[in-house]
Order: sequence, then structure tokens, then C-alpha cells
Amino acid sequence: MYLISVLVLGLTFNATLRLCRLSLTKSETALLTAYSSVINFFGPLQSGPAFRAVYLKQKYKLSITQYTLATLVYYAFFGTFSGMLLLSGILGWWLIGLIIALLLVAYGVSRHPRIAPRVKSLAMSNWYYLAAATLAQVLIVAVIYYVELNSVSNGISVSQALIYTGAANLALFVSITPGAIGFREAFLLFTQNLHHIDASTIVAANIIDRAMYIVLMLILGIYIITTHAKKKLNVSD
Repeated sequence: MYLISVLVLGLTFNATLRLCRLSLTKSETALLTAYSSVINFFGPLQSGPAFRAVYLKQKYKLSITQYTLATLVYYAFFGTFSGMLLLSGILGWWLIGLIIALLLVAYGVSRHPRIAPRVKSLAMSNWYYLAAATLAQVLIVAVIYYVELNSVSNGISVSQALIYTGAANLALFVSITPGAIGFREAFLLFTQNLHHIDASTIVAANIIDRAMYIVLMLILGIYIITTHAKKKLNVSD
């Protein structure tokens, strides 16, 4: 499932580039996604997006400002979907009203005199593709967490797993450690009153998750080496 999540991550990256009116080949997208994922996990301050921005600037002359803006749109979708999962247990159908309110706020912000010119630099007609890819990314992570949690403690419901996923995802926005180590666990413990999963289950599930993610990084590392990704991407030391 984590391998599937990497494929979906490639789709979100491709969708982000669509906002910048740029398209890469499937092979280059795969190599860049794998390479930046490894950097994002082991590098300082989750530096994968910064690596992609520099790479696109050097090879395709894509403005770092434009790519950063497109990435912020992606983060907005990711944060919104994750926040909806986190609050799903207490808002219920009120989530529909929250979605409408967020759309209105986003529309109002995009019309601001200082922001509108920058937004126009993006091909926002492709927003739906990015939204769908980001939603798929969030949902596959929710499935992964659901399986991990139930492997530790039987009886964890889908609703609990969704709230748990929302909290874990939002931790990524403030983490400065590889893989959000420590920050994610803290967020999950802090939001226990929402997902009602006990601390021992959270710790055990996260140990399993870290182990599986390291295996994934090793697989991606082998893929990078065997495909000579560093040479093909022309990445210098």
C-alpha cells in the first residue's frame, strides 16, 4: 500500500506541474518522485519540495515563485482534506457547510489585489485534477493507518482511523524531524479525545508504520541506484 501511495504522490506532483503549465515524462516523474521522497525523509526540514523546485528551475526554467505557489495550492488541498477527516467525528454533516465556507474564503483570497496577479500565473483550470489526486493520497494513507491500527488492536473503526489520519497528516505541517518523528505521535496523543485510540495502540501502530516506511525508503533507494536516477536527473553532489 505504501508503494501505491508513492504512485499517487507522483500523480499529485504531476497535477501540481499542470498548474504551472509544465509536463514531464512518466519516467522522469517517477525518478524525481522517488529521489525527492528519499530526500524528504532523510533530509533536513523535509526538503523534498525544495529539491524539486531547484531541479525544475535549473532544467526547465520554471520560476521558483510559480512552483511554490502551485505547491501551496496542493498544501491547501492536503490541509483541507486532512482537517475534514480530523473534524469528521464532531461535525458530521456540518462538514458540508465547512467546505462551502472554505471555498468562499479561498475565492475571496484569490481575488485580493495583491494575490490575484500571482494566481493568474497558474493554470487554475486544472485545479480539479490536483484536488482528486490529493484526495486519493489522503485516502490511501487512511487505509494504511486503518490496517496498521487493526493489526495492533482489533475493533478500530473506519471513523476512528479517518480522524487519526487527519491528525497525523496535519502534524506534517509543523514537523522539522525526518518523517515527522515525535511530532506525529504528539499530535495523535493530543487528539485522543477525537479518535479515542489509546496511547499504547498509537505507539505500537507508529512503530509498525516507521518500520514499513523505512522498508519503502530502501526499495526506493534500490530503484534510484539501479535506474541511475542521479545521472539521469543530472543531480550534483
